[in-house]
Amino acid sequence: MTDLGIVDIAGVSHIGLCVSDFETSLRFYTDGLGFEVAEGWDIPSALAQLAEVPPPIACRSQMLVRGAWKLELLGWQEPHAEGQALETRRQIGFTHLSIHVSDLTAVEARLVALGAEAIESTRSHIPMPVGSMDVVFLADPDGIRIELIQESP
Repeated sequence: MTDLGIVDIAGVSHIGLCVSDFETSLRFYTDGLGFEVAEGWDIPSALAQLAEVPPPIACRSQMLVRGAWKLELLGWQEPHAEGQALETRRQIGFTHLSIHVSDLTAVEARLVALGAEAIESTRSHIPMPVGSMDVVFLADPDGIRIELIQESP
C-alpha cells in the first residue's frame, strides 16, 4: 500500500467468460475477434473450492490473448454451465467487452457468421467534438455483449 492507502496493482491478469459450448466460443473469439490460443488446462475437482462449485467438477480453462488483452474461456462439462448473460448495461456485474474496429460492417458480418446476433436497437451514430463514432452491440453465441466501435475523423 502507498501512503494514501491505495493498493499497488501490477496489472490486470485476465477476464473470465463461462461459455455453454466451448468449441463454438473458441472459434468465435479466435476466428471472429483475432484472439490467439495461449495456455490451457483442465481444472481438477481438487480446485472445486476455488471455482466456487461443489465437487466433482470437470472444466476446461483456455486462455486467449490479443495484445495486452487476455480472456479465459471456461467450458464446464460437470456441472454444466448455467444461467444467462446480462441483457442490459444496468444489471450488476461485468456488462460487456468493448472493441475498437476499423471496419464495423466487416467485423459485424464476420461475428454474425460465427453465431453472434446484432442488437439493432443499439446501433448508433454518435457525433463527437472531433469526428464521430458508429457503435453497435452484438450478443456472442451465449448472449455475452460485445460492443463494436468505429471512430471516424
